[in-house]
Amino acid sequence: MATAPRGEPQAPLETAETPRPVVSGPGTVVWTDRFLDYAWTPQHPMKPARLKFTMALAESLGLLDGVERLTPEPAGTADLLRIHTSDYIEAVEHAIQPPGEPQAPPYGLGSPDNPVFPRMHQAASVIVGGTLAAARAIAEGRTRRAVSIGGGMHHAMPNSASGFCIYNDAAVAISWLLDHGFDRIAYLDVDVHHGDGVQRAFYGDPRVLTVSIHQHPATLWPNTGWPEETGAGAAEGTAINLAVLPGIRDAQWLRGFHAVVPGALAAFRPQIVVSQCGVDTHREDPLADLELTVDGQRAAFLAMRELADRYAEGRWLAVGGGGYGLVRVVPRAWTHLLAAALDRRIAPDTAVPQDWIDLVRAAAPAVDPPRTMGDGGDIAYRAWDGPGGTGETGDARVDRAQRAIDTAVLATRRATFGLLGLDPEDPRD
Repeated sequence: MATAPRGEPQAPLETAETPRPVVSGPGTVVWTDRFLDYAWTPQHPMKPARLKFTMALAESLGLLDGVERLTPEPAGTADLLRIHTSDYIEAVEHAIQPPGEPQAPPYGLGSPDNPVFPRMHQAASVIVGGTLAAARAIAEGRTRRAVSIGGGMHHAMPNSASGFCIYNDAAVAISWLLDHGFDRIAYLDVDVHHGDGVQRAFYGDPRVLTVSIHQHPATLWPNTGWPEETGAGAAEGTAINLAVLPGIRDAQWLRGFHAVVPGALAAFRPQIVVSQCGVDTHREDPLADLELTVDGQRAAFLAMRELADRYAEGRWLAVGGGGYGLVRVVPRAWTHLLAAALDRRIAPDTAVPQDWIDLVRAAAPAVDPPRTMGDGGDIAYRAWDGPGGTGETGDARVDRAQRAIDTAVLATRRATFGLLGLDPEDPRD
């Protein structure tokens, strides 16, 4: 695998200075307005408006012109049973909000994080159906890439709702893929919260590599995702967790990503890459403490696409996830995700269309809409150069942050890379 010279700045995969023509791409967008039915209480931080604003922005930019849109059906009980227990599914179907605000209601239903809302089972089943539709389209060869921004409910457990997630659409889709011709699936999770539900579903299955890059579990819920969580039995080494400290910025986050993910995928040789693309890593997100920009998130999406092209013959299934900057963050970030899947370039300095600004001003007059598709983030990272390297810049804050990410990288590589047949301390792996 080619790497940049040790300590030298790594060029981003794509920049505003390296234009690509807008052409009809190989991707499919999964969408239905029924995704908007996944609506909690008015006070809840996860609001369907983020999906509505994303699709409106993509349409306003002309990104979806001529693009196939796949309309999903709700997932049936048989597919939900791939991951969830029958008693839990029945509880979701018949859930009633308990009085007060119980902290630990049965099955997690009715908690402050997961309040009961009307037709909850139907709304959650459509989310799963969307991710399954994307998986089927790729498995049947109808597309190489498929994206469903409504998906990404990675916290849901077999018998409980968790972290705003009722049914675990990504885990259900991975299970379906395992039964339909795939036996090496890489799951990449860049949400600020650990991808605990998907990791748990496949913790003992060597056919699935789960990689999660998230805020350190000592500082953020769900308080899992330590480097020492590496998989069980024959699957030891196929759970990889890179835990990053609060305050990390684009360049250090990307340094960590590229120090861990490409080497792991090269060793695992996946047939398909499934990406959970939560954007609550953004510096404006109200629920976490990282400091990424939309530019850094875009660079992560492009990197995952490139890895799918390199190692999985282009097969890439991308879903949404967390992200609670409903106007200023999620719509721009996931529009870049759609563009990545569709091979259609939107430069970060592209102006946000006025008709979209008018739309969100009417819906959220207290929020100042963004004016461009990027934040001006610095995404030129220095490639990880091993435990003896420094790559120091002379900027004390940057160097402290770089040492912190290098410590995290080394802990993750030492926990897992040897199990994958790689050298944890060799930056070429």
